[in-house]
Amino acid sequence: MPTTTGWLVWALMSATFAALTAIFAKIGLQGVDSDFATLLRTFVIVAVLALFVAMTGKWSDPRALPPRTLLFLTLSALATGASWVCYFRALQLGHASQVAPVDKLSVVLVALFAVVALGERPSAREWLAIAMIAGGAVLMAWAPRSG
Repeated sequence: MPTTTGWLVWALMSATFAALTAIFAKIGLQGVDSDFATLLRTFVIVAVLALFVAMTGKWSDPRALPPRTLLFLTLSALATGASWVCYFRALQLGHASQVAPVDKLSVVLVALFAVVALGERPSAREWLAIAMIAGGAVLMAWAPRSG
């Protein structure tokens, strides 16, 4: 269990970039198919990450990784791709201020999956927070909208 707060800085940056992703994507999706937009976004991500890994000397031979690692990284990649396709489609069809909070139901699902698959045991306070996230996402999804 990590005890330092270094993870928090990275998590807050992740949240900030995720928020910008929704805004930039909503603007960028005007007049383009969401699946094609996801493909273009993926090309940019691959190019930037490849450059970053090469420049920082972090490249290693993926064939040297254990099969279990490769399996779960592949499953994670497939889940990410499916998430992106669904997210961009939802953004194209709905309001960013509603789509993004519903997408964050992933926080609730991660907690549930972590209990089942990883044996994690959230405290009562943490379950309350998880319930509040779920409630907030539901309220945002059902918020009355015009247009």
